[in-house]
Amino acid sequence: VGVKHTVDYNIKVKVKDGKVAKDVKHSMNPFCEIATEAAMKLKEAGVVTEIVAVTIGNAKAAESLTKAMAMGADRSVHVVGEQAEIDGLETLQVAKVFAKLHEELQGDIYFMGKQAIDDDQCHVPQMVSALLNIPQGTFAAGLKVADDKSSIEVTREVDDGSQTLSMKLPAVVSCDLRLNTPRFATLPNIMKAKKKPIDKKKLSEMGIDLTPRVEVVECAQPVERQGGGKVADVD
Repeated sequence: VGVKHTVDYNIKVKVKDGKVAKDVKHSMNPFCEIATEAAMKLKEAGVVTEIVAVTIGNAKAAESLTKAMAMGADRSVHVVGEQAEIDGLETLQVAKVFAKLHEELQGDIYFMGKQAIDDDQCHVPQMVSALLNIPQGTFAAGLKVADDKSSIEVTREVDDGSQTLSMKLPAVVSCDLRLNTPRFATLPNIMKAKKKPIDKKKLSEMGIDLTPRVEVVECAQPVERQGGGKVADVD
């Protein structure tokens, strides 16, 4: 399960000195919570034997891994980088990290949130699918794994209704809002999660080219909306 540590959804994002302020509360990306819950439901149904949560970030990103394990993940992988490396990461580089980890993890289903609420790019699941040359089911609103565990059906919302895809495993599934309601991580489970293993890896030692391909020209706060006014009539 891919887990991203993002600015908390209750926080109003602010721009400081041409950059998004980082000194605010962070938490697990809400779509990643849905992805974690999807994996948990399959484990409870006896379909999945182990859930591994993966994040890329600084030391504080481990907080989201702890939450994922409190929700039920068995262990975690934390790809740690310096803040400058993390700030400069682009979606293709993130996808390459997951593709590299596939060599070790050999997962059957890669659950990810459909997008992160900080950059809203919605790139990584599709890129991981392409790099690994495995099927993808995006914007999942429903899941069903075959009895022989060789394939999965993904129901996804499209403009004119819903679409159901059947694909062989391994596969990438990106999770949408209506797939489930994530469970609450209770305090006892949070305490248990702190004892679960976290495998730390250095981003700089993964053999991935971190050279930026995209230049951010400007970052600015949106213009504040002006108040409305009254008119005598509409003519």
